[in-house]
Amino acid sequence: MTDQRSNKADVLLQHTQRYQSGRLTIFLGAAPGVGKTFAMLVRAHELALQGTHIVIGYVETHGRSETENLIVGLTIIPRKVIEYQGHSLEEMDLDAVLEKKPSIVLVDEFAHTNMPSSRHEKRWQDINELLDAGIDVFTTMNIQHLESLNDVVYQITGVRVSETVPDRVFERIRDIRLIDLPVNELLERLNQGKVYLPEQVEQALQRFFNHSNLTALRELAMQTVASYVDSDVRENFAIQGLTQIPLKNHVLIMVDGHGYAEALVRAGCRIAEHRMANWTVVAFSHDAQALKKQENAQSREIERALNLTRQLGGMTEILHGQQHAKTLLNYVMDRGISTLVLAQTAQNKYGFQFSFMPNLIDQLMKYQPSFEISVVPIIANKKLDLFSNQSAFLSLREMLYVLFTTLISIGIASLGEKYLGIEELSVIFITAVVYVASKTRMLVAVLSAILFFLAYNFFFIPPKFTFQISAHQGVITVVAFLGAALIASRLASQLKEQVTALRTANSYNSIMQDLGQKLSTAVDLKQVREIAENSLSKNLNADVWFYFPETSTSENLMQQVTEKEKISADWTFKNHQPSGCFTQTLTENEWWFLPLLASKQCLGVIGLKLASGQSILNTEQKQLAETMVEYIAQAISRTQLTKALELANVSSETEKLRSALLSSVSHDLRSPLASMIGAADTLSNYRHSMDEADQDSLLEAIHLEGERLDRYIQNLLDMTRLGHEGLSLKRDWIGVDELVGSAVRRLKRYMPQALVDVHLPEQSLSLFVHAALIEQAIFNVLENAAKFSPEHQAVIIDIVQMNDNEIEIAITDQGQGIPEDERDRIFDMFYTMQRGDRGQYGTGLGLTIVKAIIGAHMGKIMASSGKNHQGTCIRMQLPIQQISE
Repeated sequence: MTDQRSNKADVLLQHTQRYQSGRLTIFLGAAPGVGKTFAMLVRAHELALQGTHIVIGYVETHGRSETENLIVGLTIIPRKVIEYQGHSLEEMDLDAVLEKKPSIVLVDEFAHTNMPSSRHEKRWQDINELLDAGIDVFTTMNIQHLESLNDVVYQITGVRVSETVPDRVFERIRDIRLIDLPVNELLERLNQGKVYLPEQVEQALQRFFNHSNLTALRELAMQTVASYVDSDVRENFAIQGLTQIPLKNHVLIMVDGHGYAEALVRAGCRIAEHRMANWTVVAFSHDAQALKKQENAQSREIERALNLTRQLGGMTEILHGQQHAKTLLNYVMDRGISTLVLAQTAQNKYGFQFSFMPNLIDQLMKYQPSFEISVVPIIANKKLDLFSNQSAFLSLREMLYVLFTTLISIGIASLGEKYLGIEELSVIFITAVVYVASKTRMLVAVLSAILFFLAYNFFFIPPKFTFQISAHQGVITVVAFLGAALIASRLASQLKEQVTALRTANSYNSIMQDLGQKLSTAVDLKQVREIAENSLSKNLNADVWFYFPETSTSENLMQQVTEKEKISADWTFKNHQPSGCFTQTLTENEWWFLPLLASKQCLGVIGLKLASGQSILNTEQKQLAETMVEYIAQAISRTQLTKALELANVSSETEKLRSALLSSVSHDLRSPLASMIGAADTLSNYRHSMDEADQDSLLEAIHLEGERLDRYIQNLLDMTRLGHEGLSLKRDWIGVDELVGSAVRRLKRYMPQALVDVHLPEQSLSLFVHAALIEQAIFNVLENAAKFSPEHQAVIIDIVQMNDNEIEIAITDQGQGIPEDERDRIFDMFYTMQRGDRGQYGTGLGLTIVKAIIGAHMGKIMASSGKNHQGTCIRMQLPIQQISE
């Protein structure tokens, strides 16, 4: 009862959360032209007549007069016009609809892709925002636009649909309406030009609109609506606390390891085929240690049954839970199973049921299930005699374990009675029962409880060394002991099974979480391979081999496998199917080859060679391996996509850099060229009428502008050279005064009017640097400072030894200065300013080059305000001693 209330509360909470926001109604069709928009508008008029506030956000009439007539009378939100590639296109004005806040808005074409400048990429995202705002939405969609059916539609029609809607949007559906037309009638509408323009009809008939395609699409649409209706009905039944009735056929077969699992799978498959239903085979997890060692015959039988299920086309799943009836019932109710197939309870050759557990069918019937339970009589493949099978009764190891524990318990009880005077010796034996139950399985625990009871009676209940009991109190004592021992053994065994099941589930989740976290940090294929190899070898105890036929990545690993195994790996890569060991294809190989599939594309193959001697792979191991391989494939796909995006970004940034470079240098290169050409033309045409002084002035202008142009080009070449990874610095010792003096003399050549005040330290300082580059850096800073210092104001150069390992060259101008928030940006490429150290002239590369040069010498550069907050000071700090490269 408690579980039923909890389930009802969960469903009610989910239902309430869904209906707190706007509600979505989808008019679903199998193909264009079935009348989805028409039906939506008809329903809108019906609600409008009832007083509902309805507006049209976006409706596409496709030029059909019947549809256009239905728009009349409804409020239309004007569309937003977007300019794209020289065309004016219309989209739904999302903000206008939100501002209007109607009760219902009509938005056609659910899967539509918006224009690039729109807020959302897809229209279904616009609709989600409307729903979040509390506005109900009517929309239309064709079944081929559902994401989960994309591959199915492609196989049916041969057309890959690019605009899709994720299945999760169906969680917000209030109502879904199937708009359907018979195929012949739809083809007739197509030929009449009511679906496409006449010039498009012929192409549509040849590709998408043929009879078989439309029939298959109608079936998909009906299945989708039926699935939604089934889940909706089950939700409503759960909210009302009513018994849920499955509306679609789904057969569930539960197998165990009692000798008839494979036969039961075949019988269940036939039942599902006769009813044209989906079918699933489930089994409960077993002791993890037994599975790992492959010592459990039941586990091997279940594994064979699950493999047979996959071959026959069914689905498989492992259930975790100690209370089998309850766990199975919850699974059936959650999945909407219509028929549960069970095998008839096995009996031994003497005709009685050999089981200490209540019959599973009887337990299920106590819950009064609303689904069909089909009990199939099947003859087991093995006898269930009392000692004929170790897995059915006790193994030799278990027998010795029980006997040894019994002897120890008798010894401890004897010592306690003799030396400690313990009277309640039953506590010792009950403790032993609990210990055995915690270490073994239920059957062993029950038998040990009976054996301990007999030992307690024989050795410690008067008269001793007989099974007779002299006092009535003694009878009550031994009976109570037996009951307590059986209860304790059952509870301990159940607790052990629960812990084992939780440990198995948690171990699986922990492994996958660890793998996922590690793969998320991998940035390339090499890192993915290393992480995958470590994880697979650690958790599966297997050798790992990656095979990528289209690259050379696997060449160094080719020696691990034989030529026959290479052929198997290549078959897996081409056919997207596992092969080798543990499969039905090329089974003679020792390796198990699994394809790395991502988005229906095979990226490569993983080969696994499990520990020697392991010829059977249990379900847990197989599920773990396949899931891990799936994670690895997704990680490889992500790294490939990241690499492709990086290349695209590099290409984009290169294009931006080229445009910025051309934009930046175009004016600065043209200006000196224009001056040079103008001066040269003047000399060529008017030199005979000009005196010698004017001619010298023009020649000097040509010379200065040429040098100016040379500096710009040199800056560009320096920037390119410094950005190259292979740049090597030719260092040598040189005096700082020589570097600064050379830069000042060079500045005087270009700007004779510039004033420079140099403050050198008393002692001579030398640097181990590339002299030409450091001189260029000092010159660039000097030129910037001189350009913006007022006339007759000197640029100040201060050279200071900061410590034994570093000197600072500080160049301060007397200009307006640079705001503090822009000081770091002046070193960015192409960044220019109207004030401070940058002006309207220049490529914006000067200080960028300086930063690169200083950085290449392991130095630092920074900008700060000058003395008394006047001007800007550029500080270059360089190491004095030789720096190893």
